[in-house]
Amino acid sequence: MGTTTPSDSLHIVMAASEAVPYAKTGGLADVVGALSMALAKLGHWVTLLLPGYRLQSAPKDCRIAEKFVVSVGGTSVDVAIEEQYVTVIGASHRVRVLFVCHAPYFDRPGLYQQDHHDYPDNLDRFTLFCRAVVQTLHILVDVQKEKVDILHLHDWQTALCAVYLKALSHEHHSLRSIKTLLTVHNLGYQGIFPGQEFIKTGLPSSLFSLGGLEFYGAVNCLKGGIIFSDAVSTVSPTYAREILTAEYGCGLEGVLASRASGVSGITNGIDEVAWDPRNDVHLPARYHVDDLSGKHVCKRALQQELGLPTLDVPLLAVIGRLTFQKGFDLLLDILPELMALELQLVVLGTGDSHLEQQFLAAEEKYPRMIGLTLGFEEALAHRIEAGSDMLIMPSRYEPCGLSQLYSLRYGTVPLVRRTGGLADTVIPFRPSTVKSGCATGFHFIDPSPDALLSAILLAIHVYDEQEVWRSLVTSGMNADLSWDQSARTYVDLYRRLMD
Repeated sequence: MGTTTPSDSLHIVMAASEAVPYAKTGGLADVVGALSMALAKLGHWVTLLLPGYRLQSAPKDCRIAEKFVVSVGGTSVDVAIEEQYVTVIGASHRVRVLFVCHAPYFDRPGLYQQDHHDYPDNLDRFTLFCRAVVQTLHILVDVQKEKVDILHLHDWQTALCAVYLKALSHEHHSLRSIKTLLTVHNLGYQGIFPGQEFIKTGLPSSLFSLGGLEFYGAVNCLKGGIIFSDAVSTVSPTYAREILTAEYGCGLEGVLASRASGVSGITNGIDEVAWDPRNDVHLPARYHVDDLSGKHVCKRALQQELGLPTLDVPLLAVIGRLTFQKGFDLLLDILPELMALELQLVVLGTGDSHLEQQFLAAEEKYPRMIGLTLGFEEALAHRIEAGSDMLIMPSRYEPCGLSQLYSLRYGTVPLVRRTGGLADTVIPFRPSTVKSGCATGFHFIDPSPDALLSAILLAIHVYDEQEVWRSLVTSGMNADLSWDQSARTYVDLYRRLMD
């Protein structure tokens, strides 16, 4: 499990609860997988640590590299580390992927929950994962004699790693030079557990306090990571500012504001190889910005696939979790008005049961206008991005968002609420932006049904103006959505931490 890092390169250990192509429930997996590859292309050595889930689609060349024991709640738990290497096109070396394997915790049907209910032992599971990450760092540094520069953590599932490194520094002398960055992908998910479960973390009781992991009598893993990491970032500049306010801070705005260095906002990119309409294997026809004939083929094929008439009307799309955060209840509220127009709506997603039931009822009522798929199918997501005319993202808050980036890439015009990363990545339709040729989509501000309806009506009106609409499509498809610049910004942040 050893490697040598060139003197001018960084060794970045990335710890996350999911990453493509191994395990995915949402955008976190896309970001971690793509960022790891982008950093490798820049010449840095990347070690990616993930739980060894049942659902992981790891290649068959995985091998057991290490075995050790960690403590969870005073109980000794056996852990195996499985290792594989991934070749990255354009990189001089491969990415090393290490899976933390413990079948009772990770060999399960879902990553975090089953039948929409969180596993009751999630604190045990990710305490074990964080303990194993720290123990793996010891092996890399003390046994393999590797130099590790950065431990990049993602969301609450890995936040305890920073706490263990700092709060128990007397146990980790050899790891003191490693700097930690915690990236918050969604502040709404904090890893909150009953206070009596704090003992499971193995941390001193003094840390169950206002200045530690205590949060209104409960354990808050993300809070601990924010306090003990060397730096905190999130996934767009606007969201970095929003989470310092009571409206978006989810109770942690004070903790975040107390950090002297502030919170960095680095906008996500996308994997431009996986998401490329010129070469996408999931599409019935390929196309590019100078020849959109294939996109029209994709639209007709999508209509047929979802049982809709092949009409030349605006085709609106929804892709994502059907939750209050995503604002899809606002769309449901205006469905009667939308269904009175000449348009079609396709929906791909899963989430809150009451929203699922409302979309099912709507599809039953308007079978020639609504095509619904409950669940998530990666290939279908590609076909929807390619075959639709507009993507609707009415999020109440959105740290970054990826669907709107995929839409831009595929010539599907995004209509978004002006918040978080949606505000940062979609240039709104205005006379000035249209005149300059930089508009890429539509914004609305108030999280209300009326505001959403007004934006959709405007978009439908512009859709009929072919030259203006083509300008929106072209500007979006020509936008630089790659990970290259974002990865370079992360490297700059890493180096500042090391100075």
